[in-house]
Amino acid sequence: MRDSSSHRRAPHAHHRKAAAVALVGVSALIAAAVQSGAATAAPQKAPSAAGKVLPGAESLKLTPAQRAALIREANATKADTAKDLGLGAKEKLVVRDVVKDGDGTLHTRYERTYDGLPVLGGDLVVETTKSGATEGVVKATNKTLKVASVTPKVTAAKASAQALKAAQAAGADKATTNRAPRKVIWAGNGTPTLAYETVVGGLQEDGTPNELHVVTDAATGAKLYEYQGIETGTGNTMYSGTVTLGTTQSGSTYNLTDAARGNHKTYNLNHGTSGTGTLFSGPDDVWGNGSASNAETAGADAHYGAALTWDYYKNVQGRSGIRGDGVGAYSRVHYGNNYVNAFWDDSCFCMTYGDGSGNTHPLTAIDVAGHEMTHGVTSNTAGLNYSGESGGLNEATSDIFGTAVEFYANNSSDVGDYLIGEKININGDGTPLRYMDKPSKDGASKDSWYSGIGSVDVHYSSGPANHFFYLLSEGSGTKTINGVTYNSPTSDGLPVTGIGRDKAEKIWFRALTTKFTSTTNYAAARTGTLAAAGELYGTTSAEYTAVANAWAGVAVGSRPGGGGGGTSFESTTDVSIPDNGAAVNSPITVSGRTGNAPSNLAVSVDIVHTYIGDLRVQLIAPDGTAYTLKAYGTGGSTDNLNTTYTVNASSEVANGTWQLRVQDNAAQDTGYINGWKLTFP
Repeated sequence: MRDSSSHRRAPHAHHRKAAAVALVGVSALIAAAVQSGAATAAPQKAPSAAGKVLPGAESLKLTPAQRAALIREANATKADTAKDLGLGAKEKLVVRDVVKDGDGTLHTRYERTYDGLPVLGGDLVVETTKSGATEGVVKATNKTLKVASVTPKVTAAKASAQALKAAQAAGADKATTNRAPRKVIWAGNGTPTLAYETVVGGLQEDGTPNELHVVTDAATGAKLYEYQGIETGTGNTMYSGTVTLGTTQSGSTYNLTDAARGNHKTYNLNHGTSGTGTLFSGPDDVWGNGSASNAETAGADAHYGAALTWDYYKNVQGRSGIRGDGVGAYSRVHYGNNYVNAFWDDSCFCMTYGDGSGNTHPLTAIDVAGHEMTHGVTSNTAGLNYSGESGGLNEATSDIFGTAVEFYANNSSDVGDYLIGEKININGDGTPLRYMDKPSKDGASKDSWYSGIGSVDVHYSSGPANHFFYLLSEGSGTKTINGVTYNSPTSDGLPVTGIGRDKAEKIWFRALTTKFTSTTNYAAARTGTLAAAGELYGTTSAEYTAVANAWAGVAVGSRPGGGGGGTSFESTTDVSIPDNGAAVNSPITVSGRTGNAPSNLAVSVDIVHTYIGDLRVQLIAPDGTAYTLKAYGTGGSTDNLNTTYTVNASSEVANGTWQLRVQDNAAQDTGYINGWKLTFP
């Protein structure tokens, strides 16, 4: 394991890369279904004065016209950019978004095509200085894009049939494919492959619209990947009291159209499950009566929540609308009957809300509105794939900014808190849907990262990121905020000092818009947020250190200086990992301890390898007992494994020879154990 005094030379530096697909469509509130270049290290800047943002580091608040002009400029030079990046002759860039900093730095986000076909998992962000020099690149995959042929060997009909079968197996009702499969290049893992992407419609088991994307190998017909595109997340409102709404008058009729916020409209589905519904309208400008029995009440709540979310992103983060183009989305309320969910759908650019159990608790609270609209922001920025660890980060991003919008609202009827969905009584007993200070309190979410978290439903694998955000904002331990008492633990038992919610929001948003890609996992999220904090506040600032400590508090990486407490035993000897070969061991001898090892033994692993999904990593105790840290086929498709695992080794004698055992289980990969460390708290 390398530290600041290491003798190791530059080629051992870590360049995290990821290679999973960038596919985000619809997200629901509850469960139904690495980076490289500049992101690996922030520039070495002095800390900011009194915790202020460094001059010129913060992103500018662009108007839609200014953003459109920057996108036009990027489009005009994208061929040159592709050449500068060394992309192949058949590759082209498609500009998706541009962020500009006060010092002139540009962060331009691109999708890629290959021989005219969209590349799933080919997105990247290019950072350029004011002078136009490329300063860094963050890629979803660094694999060379090349396929033998773009002519399929299996038919589109076979791909479509397979997709329908997958949807039916998942419990879909009335599953249909309303458009033919499209040819794509799948760069989600391993070697880029010619594939079909098929989208299956209908309804999911709980009544949520179905948008199952199935990726099929166009040469063999094998299923390569699947993901669910529907991402489950004066008015007299039910949850926020009497509020002012943005409306429009046409003759003697008023309607819920907010002209000041991109013409956002709110519609009544009247318990339907398709279409737009009917725009709320009436003879006066008073909406609802605060009761669920009045159809306008849910409309008022949804309209108000959308306005607050628009205002938060524009006034706090400088983003004009979900896409940054000044265009409003729309809301639909009264979806279905007894539908206990809410969801964002990219295809309609809209939020949809059910009325809850018994149609008595519409899911239209402030943090729910912020959560759902944030799925749209994520889709139009990082595009975090809604599966595995990136899916958990996607859900956490919506929880983070749903919470931010609730605090921003400063509404006395729904005060800001770190509880998700506390107003909608989704559990029927008054408890919230999720807790950010200790996610496991909901009975399913995870407090800290572990190697298998990518296989957990994204609504529960979001826990470590939610917990990180709380720790970064407020710190660990017991405290009361706005009348709610929290008690946030850490995975390593060490305290974390918060830097305040405003700074935490700023860091996460910058990472989301300039560092994260479709395939970002927890390790890469740590890298990206550290880079964001370093650019904003300096890499020697208290804010930068707090980000590292908060991540360590949820078992993602270690604390600065190797932990902050305890006794460590370390090996810095390189051990080569044979390609698709036998397991190798790296030993550490522990001595001078008494009794057994602890229940929170920290195992810090530093492995340089071109595809970590093929690795199995185990800790071997002195008596030969094996503890699997990372199973084969887990961990995504990033390069290099540099993280800290927490192991309950309390049944093992502490003293003796411990070993890190690593095996590569598939061909065409190279790497070595760079080092590892055991820390006894």
